[in-house]
Amino acid sequence: MAGMTTALLLLPDFTLILLGIAIRRWMHLGDHFWSGLEKLVYFILFPALLINAIARTQLDLAAAAPLLMTALGAMAGGMLLAYPARYLFAMRPLAFASVFQCGYRFNSYIALAIAGLLYGSPGIAAMGLIVGVAVPFANLSAVWMLARHGEASVWREIARNPLIWATLAGLLLNLAGFVPPRPAQIFLGRLADASIALGLLAVGAALKLQGQAGVRAPSIYLLVVKLLALPAMAAVLGRLLGLHGLYYEVAVLFAALPTASSAYILAMRMGGDGASVAWLISATTLGSMLTLPLWVAWLAG
Repeated sequence: MAGMTTALLLLPDFTLILLGIAIRRWMHLGDHFWSGLEKLVYFILFPALLINAIARTQLDLAAAAPLLMTALGAMAGGMLLAYPARYLFAMRPLAFASVFQCGYRFNSYIALAIAGLLYGSPGIAAMGLIVGVAVPFANLSAVWMLARHGEASVWREIARNPLIWATLAGLLLNLAGFVPPRPAQIFLGRLADASIALGLLAVGAALKLQGQAGVRAPSIYLLVVKLLALPAMAAVLGRLLGLHGLYYEVAVLFAALPTASSAYILAMRMGGDGASVAWLISATTLGSMLTLPLWVAWLAG
């Protein structure tokens, strides 16, 4: 009973995603509006959220090492499980490179929103630490795979990625012990607050509810990998590494997150199969509305 009550705390964030779907469908704001909103969140608001969260996190890398190892281990496991999809479903190289990232990437908007809802500031700090380390890892892997099968330069795409730069900036500020002046903290905080609501609305608006016939079979496979296999691996690996309490729960929930909406942006920017990625993002996001509460209930029980 307590587990299900805790799981209900996810309802506001999922409602924001559903509201994004409704606004896109009924307010007729146009693709230009949503494209602009995605750019605003991706290049301005979300980097501000990352800098704000990471710079203010009390970093103890020795104590957090098992947490980070669990999160990165689950992502690596997702890569290993996603790779056979190319051969199981006879996928074209560029199409596979596009959807491959959906097997291990995570939606940071949902990550930080859920961590804050369930655990408050300590949860945001723990999830922020994971995000700070996992974002470069996820982006490097995704960009490398797409560039390998496409025509883009890996290093050029990495150099242009705002999430990587925001992560590095936050880590440098944290390690340097720099405390921004109060006005700067308020400024970053305002941008960070806006990123959660607008990011979740953008997630909902970007969902493609009509499936791509050619990717349904690999989509189901990757859906199971992302929403069920990864959190199960994190649960086992976390115990083996001695995780418990808040860090253990945050690690499992991190692994259970749906695929990042930025995966679609990356695929489109690098000439990949954006339509298939959009469908997979939609499938994992809607599927997580069922699986995430179950994982939360299991952890709370």
